[in-house]
Amino acid sequence: MKLLYSDKKTGMTASVELDEERAALLLNRKIGSEVDGSAFGLTGYTLKITGGSDSSGFPLERSVSVQGKVRTMRVQHRKRGAAVRRMMVRGNVITSDVKQVSTIITAYGSKPIEDIFPKKEKTETEEKKEDKK
Repeated sequence: MKLLYSDKKTGMTASVELDEERAALLLNRKIGSEVDGSAFGLTGYTLKITGGSDSSGFPLERSVSVQGKVRTMRVQHRKRGAAVRRMMVRGNVITSDVKQVSTIITAYGSKPIEDIFPKKEKTETEEKKEDKK
């Protein structure tokens, strides 16, 4: 399972690959619940679960309280009116089928924010763009 954590203040995002023991701490939790970040290497931080997806790419839906996949109706507003679209989603409970969990940081620890987000290496294309400027 992969855990994505992001900071709303800076807009930075990073991910951590979880082994089975640490992934078990997220099982049976719902979207919107808060988790202590110390189990994931973020000592003192609190994470709020905001979403996720399963191995097939189906997103978790906050309003669906079923543990499996369901078909929902979504209304999309367009210039000429509303269009109804059927969409397959998963429930709001994290199960063993979920492969990615998205979270945001709600409470900060003593460790600086720059230390918990890894430094991004510049690719060759980014370096070429900077050279052109």
